[in-house]
Amino acid sequence: MEGPALYLIPSLLGDSPAEQVIPPYNTGVASRLKYFIVENVRSARRFLKKCNPGIDIDAITFYELNEHTDKSRIAGYLLPMKTGESIGVISEAGCPAVADPGADVVAIAQQEGYKVVPLAGPSSILMAVMASGFNGQSFAFHGYLPIDAGERAKKLKQLEARAYNEDQTQLFIETPYRNPKMAEDILLHCKPQTQLCIAINISCGDESIVTRSVKAWKGKLPDMHKKPTVFLIYKG
Repeated sequence: MEGPALYLIPSLLGDSPAEQVIPPYNTGVASRLKYFIVENVRSARRFLKKCNPGIDIDAITFYELNEHTDKSRIAGYLLPMKTGESIGVISEAGCPAVADPGADVVAIAQQEGYKVVPLAGPSSILMAVMASGFNGQSFAFHGYLPIDAGERAKKLKQLEARAYNEDQTQLFIETPYRNPKMAEDILLHCKPQTQLCIAINISCGDESIVTRSVKAWKGKLPDMHKKPTVFLIYKG
C-alpha cells in the first residue's frame, strides 16, 4: 500500500464554477481525505462542497494555518501522517504555499521525509504572466509593496529598473480595496513607455487582463476596486 502524502490542492480564485478550473482528479483526492490544513476553515468547507456536494463535511478535521497560527503548532498538524493518513492543504485562493502561509507546513513535511504532491489548478501569478505578453522566462513576484508613499515610490522605481536591466517581468499585488491607489501610483512613478498589465478577477466571469503602456493607461484605468488584481510591469 502506498504511504501517506501531503496533497497541495489549488482552490478557486473567485466565484467561478469548480469544473471550469479544478481538474476532476483533484475533486477525487479531496473527497477521500479526512484531514485538511487550511488558511480559512469557512472558505475551505465552501470550496469542498462546491467540488463535491455530497461530501460529509462533519467527518473532516480542519487545522487552520494562517498569519495568526503559532508556528510551534504546525508540526502537530502532520501527526495523522504517522498513522498512514494523507492530508490536504487548501489556501484561501489559488495554489497552496505560493504567496501563502502553506509553505511552512510543506517545509516540515519535506524535512520529515513525507511525500508532497502538488496538484494542478489555478495560480493567479502564473495565469497573469501567461496572458500579459511579458517575459515568461524570467519573472519575479513581490507580494505586497510598501504602504508608505515614499517607500512605495522607491520600490516601484526599483522594480521598473529591474524590468529594464534584467529583462525580467515584475509582479505584485495589493489589498483589493487599495487597488485604484496602486494603479495611480504606478502611472505616477513609472516611465510613460513602461508596459503595465492589469489582471483583474482571473478565471472569473468578469475577468479582464489588459496590457498597455503607462502613458496609454492614463485616464483609462478599469474598475478594480475590491477585485483581486495582479499588477505586472515590464520594459517598454
